[in-house]
Amino acid sequence: MTKNFSKSEFDCNDESEMPLDVFYNIVKVANQLQTLRDYIGKPIKINSAYRSEAYNAKIGGAHKIDLKSGKRIETSQHCFGKAADIVIKGMTPMEVYITLELLIEKGEILQGGLGMYNSFVHYDIRGTKARWNNQKK
Repeated sequence: MTKNFSKSEFDCNDESEMPLDVFYNIVKVANQLQTLRDYIGKPIKINSAYRSEAYNAKIGGAHKIDLKSGKRIETSQHCFGKAADIVIKGMTPMEVYITLELLIEKGEILQGGLGMYNSFVHYDIRGTKARWNNQKK
């Protein structure tokens, strides 16, 4: 997909098939991460990217409940192929987060969600700014 990323790195961890519309979004995410990789000069490990609805539900991913039907509706950007949880060896999640924020502010990568966790950073291309810190002490 890019110089340093292949589709398999973005596949769902339950091995479910990636829909074509999701694949197109994943290509956009991969291109943003390629810009990050070129900027820092270090490999990026993808912990999780595309998630099927079933897999997202299994791991407790973002969702909401439809009040009329009581059904679960997946809201995770991972389900749309618009997100990746990443780790960069030799960088703390805070350093990765700050670097992504800098690249967004400079207009070098797309605006979206940035979430900081204890061992990884979430980045997505939702198109609107969303920030959170889910680090546990």
